[in-house]
Amino acid sequence: MSIIDELKWRGAVNQQTDEAGLAELVNEKKVGLYAGIDPTGDSMHIGHLIPFMILKRFQLAGYRPYIVIGGATGSIGDPSGKKSERVLQTMDQVRHNQECLTKQMEHLFGQDGSFKIVNNYDWLSKLSLLDFLRDYGKLFNVNTMLNKEIVASRLEVGISYTEFTYQILQSIDFLHLYQHEDVQLQIGGADQWGNITSGIDLIHRQEGADAKVYGLTIPLLLKADGTKFGKSEGGNVWLDPEKTSPYDFYQFWINTDDRDVVKFLKYFTFLDQAEIDRLAEAVATHPEKREAQKRLAEEVTEFVHGKDAVVEAQHITKALFSGDVAELTASEIEQGFKNMPSVTVTSAKQGIVEWLVDTTKIESSRRQAREDVTNGAIRINGEKVTDTDAEIDPSAAFDGKFVIVRRGKKRYFLARVSD
Repeated sequence: MSIIDELKWRGAVNQQTDEAGLAELVNEKKVGLYAGIDPTGDSMHIGHLIPFMILKRFQLAGYRPYIVIGGATGSIGDPSGKKSERVLQTMDQVRHNQECLTKQMEHLFGQDGSFKIVNNYDWLSKLSLLDFLRDYGKLFNVNTMLNKEIVASRLEVGISYTEFTYQILQSIDFLHLYQHEDVQLQIGGADQWGNITSGIDLIHRQEGADAKVYGLTIPLLLKADGTKFGKSEGGNVWLDPEKTSPYDFYQFWINTDDRDVVKFLKYFTFLDQAEIDRLAEAVATHPEKREAQKRLAEEVTEFVHGKDAVVEAQHITKALFSGDVAELTASEIEQGFKNMPSVTVTSAKQGIVEWLVDTTKIESSRRQAREDVTNGAIRINGEKVTDTDAEIDPSAAFDGKFVIVRRGKKRYFLARVSD
């Protein structure tokens, strides 16, 4: 199976500028290809990950991927997907974001020389205004630019000249990489079709109509309920572990709908067709086991955060399900209880009834607290407490940072111990 055929099987091909020509090219040589990302933030989220999964597949197949960090284009703003002008960032913020994204890319693609990160600021910043207008502006027809969906969608509300010129700058990127790195294929989301074709047109005008350059876009990924993929109830699912913990990242994939899990396995894992077909059968015959979701969560979490993060996420998941939280580390508690009800307490020892009612407000009254303790409904740090005269020592476990309370079978509360 060719790389393009594999992408089609995975449902990852939306449009190609010349399907037959691209198929021939990738079969005859290990072509150079690229995808870009603008440093509008200091981390990618999982929606950003989609085109780079395609780039990674090409890398594993021996092709030459390039990643363009848009230090120049990111400083002016891509009109794609926006109903209004982007707020310009300071150049210091752009540079900070560049550094963060570069580290994430190096983690995903490795540092073995099989791929290359470039920054379009390195060539676009050298253009004078007159060079830009004479060498490139003259080659772009305004009527054609206005008809590009990326621009046309903004005409009613208005678009600045700055964002209007974005497609010219991205076209220059493709031309530069073609001339200096022998890059012949650009990968992008469905919304980048207009920018990609503009780049191909520019190369043909500069290098001749027989220049072999191509574009491939990826479909907009929708969930079975019709909503756009990439967000949880809490917002974006980030690749930065400080923004989305590895445990929360793992849980996002574990909670995938049965209707979506096979699609996501094709998009976001490097499992082969036979294994994905086997997991699809498991979804159909034993959906309650959620084998496909578990495998999806393991594969994507390991790719983004590493094997240790998978083990840690599974450890937290098992402890919360079983109630055996005593074996968790303080770091694991920070991840696993991040979104659970919490309260801040002091390190002072206190009787359990008073602590549950007055200090933490977990119980509504002393009568209810005594009843729950006596009936075995209260667990402190994983241990059942049935003595109403028991004492709570907040410094006794988890490095003196936390007290975990479970009331009933599933209700957890986290007490954070202040100094």
